[in-house]
Amino acid sequence: MISEQEILNARILIVDDQQANVQLLGEMLREADYRCIASTNNPYEVCTLHQKDHYDLILLDLQMSGMDGFQVMEDLKKIETDGYVPILVITAQPNHKLRALASGAKDFVSKPFDLVEIQTRIHNMLEVRLLYKQLEHNNQALEQTVRERTTELRQSEARFRRLTELSSDWYWEQDENGNFTNIFGPVLEMLGIRIDDVQGNIRDDHGALWNEDERKILEAKLAARRPFLDLVYSRIKLDGSQQYLMVSGEPVFDSSGVFTSYRGVGKDVTDTMHAKELPANE
Repeated sequence: MISEQEILNARILIVDDQQANVQLLGEMLREADYRCIASTNNPYEVCTLHQKDHYDLILLDLQMSGMDGFQVMEDLKKIETDGYVPILVITAQPNHKLRALASGAKDFVSKPFDLVEIQTRIHNMLEVRLLYKQLEHNNQALEQTVRERTTELRQSEARFRRLTELSSDWYWEQDENGNFTNIFGPVLEMLGIRIDDVQGNIRDDHGALWNEDERKILEAKLAARRPFLDLVYSRIKLDGSQQYLMVSGEPVFDSSGVFTSYRGVGKDVTDTMHAKELPANE
């Protein structure tokens, strides 16, 4: 909401080549407690003044010598960066009203002045103008917040990936159908699988034979949407050696509790598992 004090502190420019009209409007505004009032009798100064002081309202006479109010409005539209030119035109010609609105004026008052009418229109225009500026400020603040949060998220993601790289060999994500959507590290060559229709064995793309019982345990946890930690399973590679992989994962649900994906990490623990087996073999 815009307070009355904000409206009374708004910047107003009076533009009229007749000094008597400038004095009349100025006195009327001061009596209504408006505090930031400027004026000019020279229409050629308006754009320079507005660029300097960014007025919240311009009271603009249409009929002036040398440069009329329509020309002033055209020049103002060229310099007003936000596209909102806060102009209240003053005219003694009724047929100028529609043209003035089409040229960019936001409202108009007729000569001779009705002081109650012009005070009401000025107050209403200033309230709309200040609300517009407040909305623009809020949008800019929101955009800045979004940029900051985006930067924070990217930094957090980078830190997470780095920690993942240090603590595991790969990071993985699957969609609700079990398809890999994000993979960081050599997981494809370690976890790519296919079904051998002839023998019914689960094999990877390179022909290595997985431990079927262990893979069923992993697949059961995935199907049940359950988290799992440090689950070890193995495969026999083509050279006859045994490889051990350890994976951890967690299901991801949306705000409605609907399952959307899985994510986790994996690590080749072959050396560790072989080290544990050595005492038993000696």
